[in-house]
Amino acid sequence: MTKPKILTPAPGSRIVRDGAEVILFAQPPEVLKGLLREGISSFDTLVLTDVREKDGSLLNHLEFPFYFFLFIAKGLAENRKINLVGNPESISQALRLLRFTLMGPTRKELDLWQTNDELKQEWLAVSEYLALKDDANKVIPIEDFFNPIPFKDKLAVAGGFSIEHRGIDKYLVRGQGGDVEVDLNADQRIQPPYPVPMDYIPGGLTKMGIEVLGGASGFTMDEPCTGLAMCFNGDYMLIDSIPFLDAHLYARGISKNQISCLFLTHLHDDHCSMFPLMEMPHRVEVITTAEIYAMAIEKLSCNLGWSVSAVEEHFCLIKVEPGETINYYGLNIKIHNTVHSIPTIGATFSAVHQGQFRDVCIIGDNHTMTMVREMEKAGIVRPSTLSGLDYLYTHDFHLLIADGGAGAIHGDPADSLESGAARVVFVHVDKLPEELNTTFSLASSGKRYTLLEGDSSIYTSQINHYLTVWLGEPFPNRWMRNLLAEQEIYRYNTEDVIITQNSSTHGAVYLLLSGYCNVVHYDGEKRHSIATLQAGDVIGEMAILTGSGIRNASVVARTPVTVCVFGEETFHNFIKHSGLQEKLESRWLLRPVVKLIPQYSMLSSTITEKISSAASWQVIESGEKMLLDDSHLYIFVEGDGSIIDADGTGVKAVIGAEFGWQPYAENNPVELSATTSCGLIKLEAETYMRLLKSVPQLNYQTRKRLAAENREGVDWLLGEVSIY
Repeated sequence: MTKPKILTPAPGSRIVRDGAEVILFAQPPEVLKGLLREGISSFDTLVLTDVREKDGSLLNHLEFPFYFFLFIAKGLAENRKINLVGNPESISQALRLLRFTLMGPTRKELDLWQTNDELKQEWLAVSEYLALKDDANKVIPIEDFFNPIPFKDKLAVAGGFSIEHRGIDKYLVRGQGGDVEVDLNADQRIQPPYPVPMDYIPGGLTKMGIEVLGGASGFTMDEPCTGLAMCFNGDYMLIDSIPFLDAHLYARGISKNQISCLFLTHLHDDHCSMFPLMEMPHRVEVITTAEIYAMAIEKLSCNLGWSVSAVEEHFCLIKVEPGETINYYGLNIKIHNTVHSIPTIGATFSAVHQGQFRDVCIIGDNHTMTMVREMEKAGIVRPSTLSGLDYLYTHDFHLLIADGGAGAIHGDPADSLESGAARVVFVHVDKLPEELNTTFSLASSGKRYTLLEGDSSIYTSQINHYLTVWLGEPFPNRWMRNLLAEQEIYRYNTEDVIITQNSSTHGAVYLLLSGYCNVVHYDGEKRHSIATLQAGDVIGEMAILTGSGIRNASVVARTPVTVCVFGEETFHNFIKHSGLQEKLESRWLLRPVVKLIPQYSMLSSTITEKISSAASWQVIESGEKMLLDDSHLYIFVEGDGSIIDADGTGVKAVIGAEFGWQPYAENNPVELSATTSCGLIKLEAETYMRLLKSVPQLNYQTRKRLAAENREGVDWLLGEVSIY
């Protein structure tokens, strides 16, 4: 018999195969592309992970592996079921998630969400018409595609393999040809299974433009899935959230601080990988229908194993409906309905600048118009939906971005032959037919489409916004005008050195307006990366506090970067004469302390700045005692002290330990006895809770840590859930 072999189709996953069967352990984003690259032609079993998220990526993206099993591995044609191995809770959550993404909402759910009756009937009819059916032409329910195999006494038998669960994401796999061990803990970095080329040259912000993060399908081995970023007056709106969003934003030099909102077209995995938005420095507004939003939150809930209410805290819905036009801070967005396997929308985005009108239509995932016409004749699609789509494919937009996937539920490039658009660009397609490749073009990662050029006014508004956020209160108008009067805008390429360690400050303070930088210190022997900065962060303000006039570290651009340079003297005078010196000095002194606290060490620089601004420093002198009350959160930072129990015994306080008020857990008021002088970070409870609710990354990381510690009061973890 063949001894089982282990392959790594993508970081965070493993394949175990012998001569007859294949098991896929873990399903990180776009793992299917790794399977195709490795030449895997089929698999029989999916094993769900214990750890749901690692390195900013969820690890149970089942949708495309499921498509692979059905269509490439011929599971549907051969009437085979796929084995689904995991604990009972994970299996139930995976099946519920797949029901939403593959089959859409039920009538009961649409009734609950108060969906318009005509739209509800169309969505349900289209989903049923396009659903996979058995030989009797009946829709196959999602559970009938799977053979659930929960671990019993840490053992699961799937086909010719037995899988022993030996620890967190550790397994012993026994086959007829021998045994192999699988340990997923070795992979700490979860990266795309294809190269992501970096931009080197800064492109500049636009009044209105589209940047392509990806334009391919979920089955394209070497390209990212379809996702766009629209720049409008310097702010970015994501058009769908693609897998490995962080990596693709980083490659384009777009920081998370530059993202204001997400326009979400539908739930499929190549468009709706929203977890990275739960680790944002601010809440993202999600522009979509109430139905698509509810399903997206359900999807994240099942992915993470968290309650819907806990997930929903991280987002803010701007509800729209097909046929409606909203004005989003000057950008007009007209919503339309498309014909896809589950509820899907697209939109036309338009704006006027100095008399210039520009519009871009993003159709969204849509079936071929030939099929849409057939469905309209059969009474499945409404005449208004058909006429609306006909208009989109023929109107004279400045830019039309259309679905050209030509798959079972995707469009045909020929649908746009009658388009009056100045430019037609296709997504979801790897290669255009020969007869069309001089008529249309493809949206490939890294392309940019500018509709309205940017100017200096964009940077003025960005400077005002970022300095207000940095200060934590409205920036004084007179001082803002003085700073802007002498500001200069500089652009740096990837890997350019912006500031050099031990050099003179040259009288300059820097504000990052786009991209990411690393702060690097050289100690005489090696380089140490101190921090990662992004748009909105200020560089060089510490020189004002110390008065040294010398840079203590280098700052290197890690993406294309745009910076605003202020005069150090003017910035110093602002701090000195605005009454903010004490506040800013306290924050600057606390910032490195906060960064070293274990639970804050992985947070972005923007968030540690916010925590430092809200915190104060509490000292308990040697020999003194202090009650750490439940109206504040106290974090032990330094010194030697003991926590006095009710019986008078003491337990040594450790760095990072939290006392007093506790977010999302039972309060822990205690008495601290200081053996030596002890230092603690002190945060007022109400202020810190407001911070948690407004800063998704802090909120998520706090809940994640408390759940891992099995703290009392953790009540947001899901158990088994129903499929319907």
